[in-house]
Amino acid sequence: MEDAAGDLKQALPNVCDDVQIHVEVHQKSSSVAKKEDIRMSVLKLLNRHNIVFGDYKWTEFDDPFLKNNVQSVAIVDTELKLEDRQPIDLSTRSLSLHIFHLNEEGPTSENLEEENEDITAAHHWMLPAGPPGTGKTSLCKALAQKLTIRLSYRYRYGQLIEINSHSLFSKWFSESGKLVTKMFQKIQELVDDPDALVFVLIDEVESLTAARSAFRAGTEPSDAIRVVNAVLTQIDQIKRYPNVVILTTSNITEKIDMAFVDRADIKQYIGPPSTAAIFRIYLSCLEELMKCQIIYPRQQLLTLRELEMIGFIENNVSRLSLLLKEISRKSEGLGGRVLRKLPFLAHALYIQSPSVTMTAFLQALSLAVDKQFEEKKDLADCV
Repeated sequence: MEDAAGDLKQALPNVCDDVQIHVEVHQKSSSVAKKEDIRMSVLKLLNRHNIVFGDYKWTEFDDPFLKNNVQSVAIVDTELKLEDRQPIDLSTRSLSLHIFHLNEEGPTSENLEEENEDITAAHHWMLPAGPPGTGKTSLCKALAQKLTIRLSYRYRYGQLIEINSHSLFSKWFSESGKLVTKMFQKIQELVDDPDALVFVLIDEVESLTAARSAFRAGTEPSDAIRVVNAVLTQIDQIKRYPNVVILTTSNITEKIDMAFVDRADIKQYIGPPSTAAIFRIYLSCLEELMKCQIIYPRQQLLTLRELEMIGFIENNVSRLSLLLKEISRKSEGLGGRVLRKLPFLAHALYIQSPSVTMTAFLQALSLAVDKQFEEKKDLADCV
């Protein structure tokens, strides 16, 4: 085995010698091991398995220390630097290890007191936290998670404040911008901690810009525009700090006026998930179902990259992986929330037993996808 690895290393082209490889190490919540000890053990692991093909994750370990202290070791983001799937010799690469705990406590509410009433102004996460979903808001949360992990050498922890724009009008209308200022004062307290990387997420920001448009048209009272202007003023004040990242989402881009657009350094359109993204969503759902033994026996599936690399080999693994790829392809056009629900619906609608084989489950999933598109068509015909 060692001779084969040596032959592979010798045959490797000198590709991307300047590429830095990022390794994310998820330390178990119960672990109190020192980061330096974990770092040394992970480096030994990577030294033993130093040839990888793109992104890869270890979740099972022979080393007792890693087994007791580490949830996973993942080589990530290689596709951002390597155009084609190529063998990577880790022993010749610059490795950047990011060791982190996940916060499992969930969000807390930021409440503001006004006239004997507690108003929930925002939700507050300590980062990094649990896994994100697949939509725009989840992408923003994932970005916050990733930056918190990558910048852990500079900031000791991250914090995420999620503000729902609708609440600014539904509950704060009569008080104009006063409560907005109170909320941002709380955010300012977080920003004042130089060890904290603070993310402020304003969801559905088009509701603020819609109010500005309605005010100009004379259909919105002046109190609403005070709320919007207060938000803009507060954003301008806190964005000057180096430890603040402001994120916004919108479903109706044409309603965002230039006052908001001009403040954005990066603007990114998020379309429906691609076939590759859908495949990964389904694959993660299948993994969870296999862990719970709803799908049994456990069946290994190939990733799309592995399918492309080896081509089609006549065996059960390739056949099932290609079937999942075909289901992913015909699922194009469905949103992330629907895609996450489909495996559950497949089991509820088409599986009549507590456990099922992978083959039978994929057949049920295919039927659930067909049913979803039929329902969408029926709804469209009714409009």
